[in-house]
Amino acid sequence: MTRLSMIAAIRDAFQRGENLMELMRQQGGGNDLQSIMISYDFQAGSYTELAQERRAYFDAYTGAIARVFDGLGPWQSVMEVGVGEATVMAPLLQKIDPTAERAAFGFDISWSRSRFARQNLEAVGRTDSIFVANLFEIPLPDNAIDIVYTSHSLEPNGGREADAIRELCRVARTYVVLLEPDYDAAPEEGKRRMTQHGYVRDLGHHATQLGYDVSEERPFDICINPLNPTGLTVIRVGAQASSDPDYVCPITRTPLKRDRDVLFGDESGLIYPIIDGLPCLLESSATLGLHYGAFNGA
Repeated sequence: MTRLSMIAAIRDAFQRGENLMELMRQQGGGNDLQSIMISYDFQAGSYTELAQERRAYFDAYTGAIARVFDGLGPWQSVMEVGVGEATVMAPLLQKIDPTAERAAFGFDISWSRSRFARQNLEAVGRTDSIFVANLFEIPLPDNAIDIVYTSHSLEPNGGREADAIRELCRVARTYVVLLEPDYDAAPEEGKRRMTQHGYVRDLGHHATQLGYDVSEERPFDICINPLNPTGLTVIRVGAQASSDPDYVCPITRTPLKRDRDVLFGDESGLIYPIIDGLPCLLESSATLGLHYGAFNGA
């Protein structure tokens, strides 16, 4: 029985205020992608409420990120990996791209959070590209985005640090900026909590081991939770080539075409739905349809 088949029971646990990730770990799920997706989807909307309650914090946090971006040189495209509800992306874009002249992208593994993200971006006059995807299978070609950044979205993927960094650096053209838990800066209670919940650690070390150039690594200026302080890791990619940020199949990395409310691939034979305007580019969303083009003249 998959955890998706247990949604009713998980909803009851959520309504009782239980920790869903801990519940699914007890069921043997660990921090697997399906568990993360379920937990995030149930929490959708809560981050928007938090951002409204703590406007001063989010203004200061995104202001500090903007200052990091100021030191990275010219750029024309940016993407937040694990965009959540765009509670960071929306105010950050207002600071770093106030005239909306640059291309911005964001994705999350949760459809509901991605839909909140689009709503929150629209509320500040942005029409950026938001989609549903897995950070380990980003549906974009190599070196497609100038700056790729995260804000506590790698967090629950302890043990997969190298895989995550490798994929983010694949898609980035110039820099990867990671704002993630800083284990070394946490108090002992925070360290125990990070270990219990399987948080990422030592991102700079993992990036260096992979052969990437870590240009900056330090505790970040601002954090919302002293038990989970934020660390900054900046990785210089400096790719010589670049690609257009067009969607590709997350499984085969071959091109996708849009036809009404689907994206399909002639080479992969896979079809992905577009639900309420959001491309759903998860491997689990794919349907095999080798003859789709023949039936639809596409």
